[in-house]
Amino acid sequence: MSAVSTGLVIYSAEGTPYLFDPGSLCLELLLTGGPGVLARYEVLHEPHDLAEWLALSRLRLTPADLSVSPGELEAAHRLRDALWQLARAVARSEPRRAEDVAEINRAAAEPPLIPQLTADITPAWRLPASATQVLSAIARDAVDLFSGRFATRIRECGAPDCYLIFVDTSPSGRRRWCSMETCGNRSKVRALRSRRAT
Repeated sequence: MSAVSTGLVIYSAEGTPYLFDPGSLCLELLLTGGPGVLARYEVLHEPHDLAEWLALSRLRLTPADLSVSPGELEAAHRLRDALWQLARAVARSEPRRAEDVAEINRAAAEPPLIPQLTADITPAWRLPASATQVLSAIARDAVDLFSGRFATRIRECGAPDCYLIFVDTSPSGRRRWCSMETCGNRSKVRALRSRRAT
């Protein structure tokens, strides 16, 4: 799992922007869309869309330093969809599909991004890089997450109208919401209105 904690700006159902950090690189990819009902959130339509999204992700890759082919964009969709299926299955304690695990392993088997140190001893990536290398890094992050110490802390947001998945790194391990400011607050308001109505 990536040690760097950043987050991406996303928008609530009401249109309010907020910072959401799912806790790992592989779960950040889920914010780009997904299978089934999640297709309406799709943002990776063209190869350059993947490059632009990677600049926002915790990898902070500059689009000019990254090459993305149409085939690599399709591979990104396949990896993302497999991650969605596996993350939901884990969060719900449901059986895992072998094809999702196989897709993640297929991506992880490719050569990943190459880490290096800069002159001032800060981490960086050897660039330019290919999208295949990036997808391998994301898949390897997934291997670390789903087989590591936080594997039992992968959660779906408790709001019935929210699809976000995150790693619960809270000390108590009882985090329910993607964000207290959005879904958590809406739940409290609903509960208060329900109490007042009775």
